[in-house]
Amino acid sequence: MRKPALLTATILGGMISASMAFAQIPPSNSTPGEETTTAAMAHNAGAGRFGGPSPSAPQAPGVNAANLPDISEIGINEVPAAVPQIDATPAREDWPAYGRDSSQNRYSPLDQLTPENVGQLKRAFVYHTGSKPGPGQANKWAAETTPIKVGNSLYMCSAMNDMMRIDAATGKEIWRHDAGVKYHSIPYTAACKGVTYYTSSTVPEGQACHTRIMEATLDMRLIQVDAETGKPCEGFGFGGQVNLMQGMGESVPGFVSMTTPPPVINGIVVVNHEVLDGQRRWAPSGVIRGYDAESGKFVWAWDVNNPDDHHQPEPGKFYSRGTPNSWAAMTGDNELGLVYVPTGNSAADYYSAMRTDKENAVSSSIVAIDVKTGEPRWVFQTAHKDVWDYDIGSQATKFDYHHEDGTVTPALLVPTKRGQTFVLDRATGKPLPEFPVVEKPAPASTMSDDPRSPTQPWSTAFPRLAFPDLKESDMWGMSPIDQLYCRIMFRKARYVGEFTPPALDKPNIEYPGYNGGSDWGSMAYDPESGIVIANWNSTPMYDQLITRKKADALGLKPIDNPSYNPAGGGAEGNGAQADTPYGIVVTPFWNHYTGMMCNKPPYGMIEAIDIKTKKVLWSRPLGTARANGPWNMPTGLPLNIGTPNNGGSVVTKGGLVFVAAATDNQIRAIDIRTGKDVWSDVLPGGGQANPMTYEVNGKQYVAIMAGGHHFMMTPVSDQLVVYALPDTADQKH
Repeated sequence: MRKPALLTATILGGMISASMAFAQIPPSNSTPGEETTTAAMAHNAGAGRFGGPSPSAPQAPGVNAANLPDISEIGINEVPAAVPQIDATPAREDWPAYGRDSSQNRYSPLDQLTPENVGQLKRAFVYHTGSKPGPGQANKWAAETTPIKVGNSLYMCSAMNDMMRIDAATGKEIWRHDAGVKYHSIPYTAACKGVTYYTSSTVPEGQACHTRIMEATLDMRLIQVDAETGKPCEGFGFGGQVNLMQGMGESVPGFVSMTTPPPVINGIVVVNHEVLDGQRRWAPSGVIRGYDAESGKFVWAWDVNNPDDHHQPEPGKFYSRGTPNSWAAMTGDNELGLVYVPTGNSAADYYSAMRTDKENAVSSSIVAIDVKTGEPRWVFQTAHKDVWDYDIGSQATKFDYHHEDGTVTPALLVPTKRGQTFVLDRATGKPLPEFPVVEKPAPASTMSDDPRSPTQPWSTAFPRLAFPDLKESDMWGMSPIDQLYCRIMFRKARYVGEFTPPALDKPNIEYPGYNGGSDWGSMAYDPESGIVIANWNSTPMYDQLITRKKADALGLKPIDNPSYNPAGGGAEGNGAQADTPYGIVVTPFWNHYTGMMCNKPPYGMIEAIDIKTKKVLWSRPLGTARANGPWNMPTGLPLNIGTPNNGGSVVTKGGLVFVAAATDNQIRAIDIRTGKDVWSDVLPGGGQANPMTYEVNGKQYVAIMAGGHHFMMTPVSDQLVVYALPDTADQKH
């Protein structure tokens, strides 16, 4: 389940010495414990309830999934006989998909911008999406948007799912589609990571909806509009929309939502959704579904606890509840006919005793699903019986791995919050021989009713994106008193390394934390050089299970309870975990007085890794102290101490890495050869989004959504900021 970034009242004092100490830090590849080489194991009626059977529950006002009729399914044996597609190489000047192309590698072949001239970059234009908190609305905004570019147009979505087309050279708006998403449908974050560009196989060129823009919304709709005009594609679903609450059972607005662009594979659009963390064991289902991309008709479902039934539930029945959901961006493979689905854990994140064997087999995994039938072909699990919220937030990257004997394997790069990166054969799900996975002993449970897995999988060849295990001597603060406070916190908790299990008697320290390693920003991969760019977090968490009586005393209620209070039981922090014996209290491992992390900096890193040699080429902290400090007071200091970061990077043929992500509200260009900054700019809001780059009329542009992030405590704005060289600058053509 999803937990995006948080943490950024977290820095700093004593920063000058910390900055000097961590200027160039190689990651640790050491892993504790003996190794055993094996194959990796592979409801209450609340206002606004929708999709459920209760006739007494009022419908949420406005446009949402409940207002849409059911769209008849296509029988499993009646799937349109789409000719298998081949992943096409996009025009070099375009960026037509979330990760640029079907590989989702965030690599651009553009080379006009180089380390030598990038310092001349200036703002070309700023576009306002118009989506910000309104009067009386709590700030839940975190746009996380990456535009796509096709032809001379950018297509994008606002944090509240309005879609727009703008001129890629000037920023002039060409059309806007109002999605009608209401404030009460925001789960805990108003976010839309991107839209999907789709060319129809049935509508002739020149007619309406030959090319289409598609998005999945916070209120559980799948929408298609004409790419040329922004008008709904009437032949898709009901007036251009599909109701994705069909078969979901009881829910309320904000319990389930979608923030990622749905991929289309061989004519099937595949949708996933997030389920709000920490609420109840019998939360809505995490079902994965496929729909005909032309008509919007249902094709198949993968329901974890009903794996042999790929149809929609019959009237009065629903997909199995509480199953692992998938909120991260999926990756499609036209040639193999697969979609690679990153999963989370089952509902009630920190207690696993009520989960089924079927759920335990596919949680915190990459599941490869056949897009024609909905049948899983393989599963690779990254954490067994996960009670640490180690859901996979990153999008997997496709690439071809060239072995020493000259053979080539279609491969998949799978980053995780644990800082473990798995490299798999994407046809079989097995680790490549050059990247073996071993099962290492893991700590036993302290809870007799909830045993842990005796082992956990470790990737032994790919450099780990994490520092060594914490020690009491690592506790840190801006004064000796602060350090003493953190040492006391450390001693009060149980910590026996990674996978320290939750407990009732005392807190447990979770490191890497649920926002550790790689999250939804994913990785960038240069297929020409074989260099992987990874930015990652080092942010431990302080967890403790609590009895149901204590949870009730704290006022922890699930979102579908009429007394629900987001401030006391939302997705971040404490959770009710209703329907189970225990609630959960979760905080960053920080000094509660200063708001600074107890572990020493850096808290965010970026590094370059050669996938052939498996060596780290350079590694450095990401993010300065200029907008961070104790008590959330900006210091204004430009020291590169490494801040928490969310959002990924772009790598270009010109030898540059573009990344924002950090809580210093800057976008920077890094020389991929050295890891040094060669340009930066202060953004009008936090840059917690993946940047992209494109070319129009021979000029290369770089775009970043500076939307900010409420959990990262960065300034919220509605501005897409686009850069280019001035016309008089040194431009390589």
